[in-house]
Amino acid sequence: MIVDPTPSNLDLSLVSLFAGWAMAGEIQRRLTADGLGEPRFNDGVVFQHVLAGPLSISALAERMGVTQQAASKAVADLERRGLLRREPDPADARTRLLHLTEKAESAVEGSRKHRAALEKELIAEYGEERVSDAKALLAGILGRYGEPEAIRGRRVRPPL
Repeated sequence: MIVDPTPSNLDLSLVSLFAGWAMAGEIQRRLTADGLGEPRFNDGVVFQHVLAGPLSISALAERMGVTQQAASKAVADLERRGLLRREPDPADARTRLLHLTEKAESAVEGSRKHRAALEKELIAEYGEERVSDAKALLAGILGRYGEPEAIRGRRVRPPL
């Protein structure tokens, strides 16, 4: 069965999910065009925690709600790609703290810039009122079904 992706044929949960994925994909394409490598959506899951300040892998695992092994695997990949670095903890030489590299900080800034540009483009195409109404609706849905505290605490995870 072929589905025609129109508002009348998709329910709100799928339309909002697919729209979010489409915008995230566009931001990733723009970051790649900026010369920031090939960013991955999941990079931001780690970045959101390290942005608040350096932390250990065990602290990262706890904040992400994953095993230390899973966090170590993600960190190793980000290190290999030049997005994270480990430095000794000044308070405990046995512990190494995670820091964003300059490349990662550029990707974060680029993401912010491109998200703002994307919103301006949508406003130009659909009008400020429609974009504002869409944001209000989706924010209300997040408040009703999501976890606003998880968003504020940078602990957003996809459903299991």
